[in-house]
Amino acid sequence: MYIIVVGGGKVGFYLSKTLLAEGYEVLLIERNNHKVDYFNEQLGAVAMAGDGAEASVLKKAGAGRADVVIAVTGEDEDNLVVCQMAKLAFNVGKTIARVNNPRNEPIFRALGLDVTVSHTAHIMSIIEQAIPKSPMIHLLNLQHPDMAIVDLKIGADSPVVGSDMGDIQLPPDCIIAAVLRGPDLIIPSDTTELLEGDDVIAIAHAAQEDALRRLLV
Repeated sequence: MYIIVVGGGKVGFYLSKTLLAEGYEVLLIERNNHKVDYFNEQLGAVAMAGDGAEASVLKKAGAGRADVVIAVTGEDEDNLVVCQMAKLAFNVGKTIARVNNPRNEPIFRALGLDVTVSHTAHIMSIIEQAIPKSPMIHLLNLQHPDMAIVDLKIGADSPVVGSDMGDIQLPPDCIIAAVLRGPDLIIPSDTTELLEGDDVIAIAHAAQEDALRRLLV
């Protein structure tokens, strides 16, 4: 697998180093010539100087045969251009973009990027799980902007306490995928009884999250 990484900051450097250690063919594109020299000293001849947002640079890097292009510069605009260029001009199968401002994530997804990575969003997710203020925690946003995986804890006053899954009418476009009960992971069936304190992992449409919370919490 051939992977092009655009952006030679700490993220790009250590990502390239890790990918190389895993046996992937990697090319790191960085504008700063001094950094390129350093990367080639540290990693071997795997870095080239240039602006990864330019089609000529991606062509020189062999984007036409790349399996994945990963843009991790410090500028969201550059990362967006790199990934769009890779998909539209070179038909790269998978593009991954670093998103520095989490407000830009929906825009990136709407414009067709395959995967977005927001450090801010990940840190916020960790904080929410470590110090939950809400009984509903977003575990993962799916590629479809209207769908998410959420973790809900069954409350004492929930109308579903003591009910079997087969008897519970979930909101439309909601599925309970797993139940965590202490150390046990339960893949629910129609006869699975929900108990107070159960952690329920559900896949939900964004429009139905409130209804799901009211039912289970």
